[in-house]
Amino acid sequence: MSDELNSEDELKPENELNANGQGNDEDSGETITKITGMYRDWFLDYASYVILERAVPAIEDGFKPVQRRIMQSMKDLDDGRYNKVANIVGHTMQYHPHGDASIGDAMVQIGQKDLLIDTQGNWGNILTGDRAAASRYIEARLSKFALDVVYNPKITEWQASYDGRKKEPINLPVMFPLLLTQGAEGIAVGLSTKILPHNFIELIDASVKHLQNKRFQLLPDFPTGGIMDATNYNDGLRGGKVRSRARILQHDKNTLVIREIPFGTTTSSLIDSILKANDKGKIKIKKIEDNTAAEVEILIHLPGGISPDKTIDALYAFTNCETSISPLGCVIEDNRPLFIGVSEMLRRSTDRTVELLKSELEIQLNEFENQWHYASLERIFIENRIYRDIEEEETWEGVIEAIDNGLKPHIKHLKRPVVEEDIVRLTEIRIKRISKFDIEKAQQKIDALEEQIAQVKYHLEHLIPYAIDYFKRLKKDYGEGKERLTEIRVFDDIEATKVVIRNTKLFVNREEGFVGTSLKKDEYVTDCSDIDDIIVFTQDGVMMVTKVDAKTFVGKGIIHVAVFKKKDKRTIYNMIYKDGPRGATYVKRFAVTSITRDKEYDLTAGTKGSKVYYFTANPNGEAEVVNVLLRQTGSIKKLKFELDFADQLVKGRASKGNIVTKHPVKRIELKEKGLSTLKPRKIWFDDTVQRLNVDARGELKGEFRKEDRLLIINQNGIVKTVVPELTLRFDDDMIVLEKWEPKKPISAIYWEGEKELFYVKRFLIENPDKEESIITDHPKSYLERVFTDHRPVAEVVFAKERGKERKENLIIELEDFIAVKGITAMGNQLTKDKVLEIDALSPLPYEEPESTSAEDMEVIDEEDVSQEGTTGQKESMEDKEDKPSTDDEGQTLLF
Repeated sequence: MSDELNSEDELKPENELNANGQGNDEDSGETITKITGMYRDWFLDYASYVILERAVPAIEDGFKPVQRRIMQSMKDLDDGRYNKVANIVGHTMQYHPHGDASIGDAMVQIGQKDLLIDTQGNWGNILTGDRAAASRYIEARLSKFALDVVYNPKITEWQASYDGRKKEPINLPVMFPLLLTQGAEGIAVGLSTKILPHNFIELIDASVKHLQNKRFQLLPDFPTGGIMDATNYNDGLRGGKVRSRARILQHDKNTLVIREIPFGTTTSSLIDSILKANDKGKIKIKKIEDNTAAEVEILIHLPGGISPDKTIDALYAFTNCETSISPLGCVIEDNRPLFIGVSEMLRRSTDRTVELLKSELEIQLNEFENQWHYASLERIFIENRIYRDIEEEETWEGVIEAIDNGLKPHIKHLKRPVVEEDIVRLTEIRIKRISKFDIEKAQQKIDALEEQIAQVKYHLEHLIPYAIDYFKRLKKDYGEGKERLTEIRVFDDIEATKVVIRNTKLFVNREEGFVGTSLKKDEYVTDCSDIDDIIVFTQDGVMMVTKVDAKTFVGKGIIHVAVFKKKDKRTIYNMIYKDGPRGATYVKRFAVTSITRDKEYDLTAGTKGSKVYYFTANPNGEAEVVNVLLRQTGSIKKLKFELDFADQLVKGRASKGNIVTKHPVKRIELKEKGLSTLKPRKIWFDDTVQRLNVDARGELKGEFRKEDRLLIINQNGIVKTVVPELTLRFDDDMIVLEKWEPKKPISAIYWEGEKELFYVKRFLIENPDKEESIITDHPKSYLERVFTDHRPVAEVVFAKERGKERKENLIIELEDFIAVKGITAMGNQLTKDKVLEIDALSPLPYEEPESTSAEDMEVIDEEDVSQEGTTGQKESMEDKEDKPSTDDEGQTLLF
């Protein structure tokens, strides 16, 4: 269209354009169409085509058009033998007008799901991402399952193919929730779909529950296995999220092994993400090996001194070992996109299966009744010799009439009238068949048909039980080997700052007020990572938290800088400061648990010219003793006195503090390092996520000081003690997890494989840093029972021997049975008799010895750390030395 026509169209009055945006040029006789209208129509046509014919599956059978056409072509070619995929692709092009590449790719995707297509040859590997061989090299045929549930031409609706030469199914009569089994993903114009795959057996069970009007829940199951947190699955609707993790195990102290990978990844992409994280310094690995073949095996070798538990968390935090999947349930129904959840998809699929089963039964009933009708006519025709009535007839009409008249006295019991077509079939019976006709066999056939008709009618009357039996048969016939692959678990949230490798160094220039990783000529502070926050305190009592960077100005006169830990209640800051040039000197203790990044916080009373005299950061709430030296001014009698930080309550950072003195301070000296004033840290174990925590989730494992450890015993007999770090990971076969008491013996009963007898042993752990085995190295040895009580008791139940009475149960007090020996000792033989089982009984009473250790002394609970500010004391400490003083909250302080 020329520019001249465009300009004319723009100048034409609106009332001269018709409803389609067209105008008639009377001079030229041409019709002018607005381009905007053309684009709108073309775009809508294109969008509708892509949505309906390419990207989104139909809810009726779960297939996209190309998949449906592939399945129909495979049925056309099916003769029980394998066909070359290239041949199937070529045949499918009779139905699908989009070339062989798209058909071949779609067929490979169906084949890799190992449900509808029985494959032969190299069909690629979903674990490694390797592509399938060319279609001329690989073969396929329909699986028994596909032949069972996908096809039935008698109840299939057909339509003409794109060129009118073939008939193709509108929807295949799939009698199974196939869409949810295979999953679907597609991007159309203006919308997309992502339906995650679900477990074959669980879908059948859910269909049965739906038919029984019971509640059910569906969660994805991925062919790559792995571990999944589907807490926010949201029934597969938009806005939901599924977290998928690789299964990472500790092979040995310096090696990790990945056995299963997250959905949507391959071993190649997973390894690339690990190497990228290593290059960025997020994790530290020595080398990585990919031994994947039929099953995943990726070995990650760690350098010495690197924690395997921490590395596993780091892999989840910084690599594709954990992925987040956002489902979106979109299907086509009645040529329109429909957004529904997976539960509703299953209900609709199950209801459709019931309707298809009903249609199938109605067709069977009609066929059986027709067979019964004709068999009955045939018997009447032959038994009553009606065929002789046509011997004298010379015309076809006379033959028909003669047979009709001959049948009339005998057809009162028939279920429908006799039509001409029935009589014509009777005339086609051969003389040989009439001569060999057996009335008894004919009656048996009629009786069998009557039984089949009755059975079909019964199924139609009891359609729901029939459908339930149908699903149960599918589970029995095809459910073997289709158990759940993906483990369902609730994940713990991993804080990246706690597991990242400290890959850089932090430096400080105290005088100029700069911190950063590029100040290599200045003072070294600590190792850090590029995602850490750092906390800085300056001489004027200002605190700030900022992100690690190459060089950041935070304020002159830096007195303390460190990596900041969020929600850290155990790091307590002790500070003495002067309130302005002429104000009093104050003391305060506080924690910093939450802040606004890059905001300056004044920790003093706020008077201009305030100055910090003394400052310490104590990771476990330590409280030291200091000497306060005063200047000689006026009539001061006492120029030196002690201040014990243990006498100060831990409060919020906004607290003003308590007055130390109103007189000028000369200096403050450390006299004595202090002990922690915090209670031991309470640690819980959350069995749901298999992690330790300090948030009161799960089972309390005890109160732990710095030197305390956890005792871990696994079913394979391995015993170890570990420092209770929150990043620890635990094996699934763990049978004991408790606070370790070094002086409390551990008792065990185990089967010794070589001697084929039970042995008892009691031992102490002498080397806490070493993993050791309770049982012997024989492959048949196993741990039967383990006891961590002080005075355990076991009951031995003996097996009954042939010809003898059963021996009475034996009660054993293990404390008396065997003395405490080394962990490597074999122990004492339990019995030579055949044992049926060994049970643990209630332990004997035990009294703890009296203790006067520092652990029994009263300490300040970290939960008492206040976030509210308080005002300081009005009188100085040296003036109050001989009498108690109270702080602003009424607490008594003794100095």
